[in-house]
Amino acid sequence: MTLQPAPFHHATSCAPEEARADWVRTGDGLRLRLARLATGPRGTVLILPGRTEYVEKYGLVAGELQRHGYGSVAVDFRGQGLADRLLSDPAIGHVERFADYQQDVAALVDYARHLQMPQPWFMIGHSMGGAIGLRAALNGLDVKAAVFSAPMWGINMPGILRPVSWSLGLIAHKARMNQWITPGTRRTTYVRLADPNDNFLTSDPAMLDYMRQQLDAVLGLDLGGPSVPWLYRALVECRDLQKTTDPGLPTLTVVPTGDQIVSVADITRLGQQMTGGRVLIIDGGRHETMMETPERRKLFFDESIGFFDAHRGV
Repeated sequence: MTLQPAPFHHATSCAPEEARADWVRTGDGLRLRLARLATGPRGTVLILPGRTEYVEKYGLVAGELQRHGYGSVAVDFRGQGLADRLLSDPAIGHVERFADYQQDVAALVDYARHLQMPQPWFMIGHSMGGAIGLRAALNGLDVKAAVFSAPMWGINMPGILRPVSWSLGLIAHKARMNQWITPGTRRTTYVRLADPNDNFLTSDPAMLDYMRQQLDAVLGLDLGGPSVPWLYRALVECRDLQKTTDPGLPTLTVVPTGDQIVSVADITRLGQQMTGGRVLIIDGGRHETMMETPERRKLFFDESIGFFDAHRGV
């Protein structure tokens, strides 16, 4: 595997001092940014971020995992962070096929192997990363267990808009109307628009400020709404993932009851029906449990670390 040093902004990430990033090429030739955020003797967590996210955002998460003995690696998925963008308008999130994200997972696995990250390996998949991670598990990803944080196994939208989203999405998908941004979204990153005291992501204003500082510090991290074809492809993937009953590994699905981005009903049902699955309810929590209030963050990490500890020798 060929690595080239990539930028990593330590000051705003609050990651462990050893954190570093590298450029790599995927099997289909795209350039990604991968990061070794921390090392730990008890194992390694593969972090699969959500849509619009990037490796610096998980600096605090990496520090918390390392305090409990776990290292971590993370990826800027194609089309976001400092990875190659797929459209001439870099503000619109896009992917040609949802399955293409699996090439990014493969690159992250190769990266962890190249760096000889300590075994056993685990996974944390947040939001879109939870959908990508579940698909990777179904494809045989070699991890002992997975934590899914508000996974995108169903997208929250008013019932009246769902048939419209499917029909318009199919048209845009077939006609490759890639520059058509999803109605109701904007080209400006939501983090910059959100009210610190009333937003979809977190009820902790300090954590929203943490995200804004990262966007201000690193040119090119901003990402607005997804293309309509992206939304259609995501809906198809959610529909297919909802048939899952046995992902082949133990799972902990974290469900914030105040989430307005993913479907709380869908992720709760799927998390409960999985063989070896358990659901953790975060009462009143919003979408970003790892960046919520201190009490909710503590609950997330206490449960996740205990879950990993319980499956280290499985």
